[in-house]
Amino acid sequence: MLTRKSNPRNAFTLIELLVVIAAIGILSALLMPAVQQVRSAAQRISSVNNLKQIGFAMHNYESALRRFPPGYTSVVPHPDMDPNSWDGPPGWAWGAYILPFMEGNIVYDQLNLNFPCWHPDNAAIVQTTIPTFLCPGAPDSEGPVNIVDDVGNVLAVFGRSHYVANAGQDEPWGYDQAPIQGEWRSIATGPFYRNSRVRIRDITDGTSSTVFVGEHTTISEKTWVGVVPGAVSGPTDPFRFPLTEPDEAATLVLFHSGPSATEPGIIHPPSFPTCHVCQLYSPWPGGNVLFGDGSVRFIPTTIDVNIWASMSTISGNEVINDDF
Repeated sequence: MLTRKSNPRNAFTLIELLVVIAAIGILSALLMPAVQQVRSAAQRISSVNNLKQIGFAMHNYESALRRFPPGYTSVVPHPDMDPNSWDGPPGWAWGAYILPFMEGNIVYDQLNLNFPCWHPDNAAIVQTTIPTFLCPGAPDSEGPVNIVDDVGNVLAVFGRSHYVANAGQDEPWGYDQAPIQGEWRSIATGPFYRNSRVRIRDITDGTSSTVFVGEHTTISEKTWVGVVPGAVSGPTDPFRFPLTEPDEAATLVLFHSGPSATEPGIIHPPSFPTCHVCQLYSPWPGGNVLFGDGSVRFIPTTIDVNIWASMSTISGNEVINDDF
């Protein structure tokens, strides 16, 4: 009787399988940094496009009204103003004012600018997420932002923004407001501040040398909507950023470069290790920055600090080169 031989089955041995798994793991480890670099580069490009849209909208606003949008608006003095900061209604910020010039008419038309930005009639629409105001790659990118006072009481809920506008070198919100009657023109050296009405001809340093808007993520939460009297902008993680403290409500929409009267000689470039809630901070070393001519440039953290401070003024008569 003939005995039929069975064909042996082709299969991996355990050792071969372990070798294949190890090889896949090594290849993945080698490729991961490259994938992350490509992803980071794509996110940076996307943020550049957002800033260019913001710049285009600001120039369209200027063409229509012959001035750039205010950093934010407050009637000063006002019965309902905060007695310390002198912030009062209506509080609307530059981000809200440029909405019609960046295809944000649907949101803008629902805002009642005759009421304060924190008024109940505006409560629903001001929570809207505007994609152009979000920086890809930012860890804090979900949902609206709670606007709180210094003890944590929620005063309003606003749409998030990862971009803030330049008030100049000094911080006008850091002064006792009573002696200056809330007037910031003598302190703010940048293009955007409370009730600012800066025109192109006011920027004597040249729009190509003047910072308008930059990225702020991670350290604290910002908004495109406006400023609420009595609110603060505080660090999201005081343990990660122990050198910064809650700052005035103006820093929800504005930043400054330094130096300031309270910190003479101290200047913080984008993403500097000791940046505060009132400076620029990005998901990468340095940050994308919009200049007054509509161009966007990447400013490294290693930029000469004096060059960075010079870029933050509109009429400081500084000579700026691109060697940074």
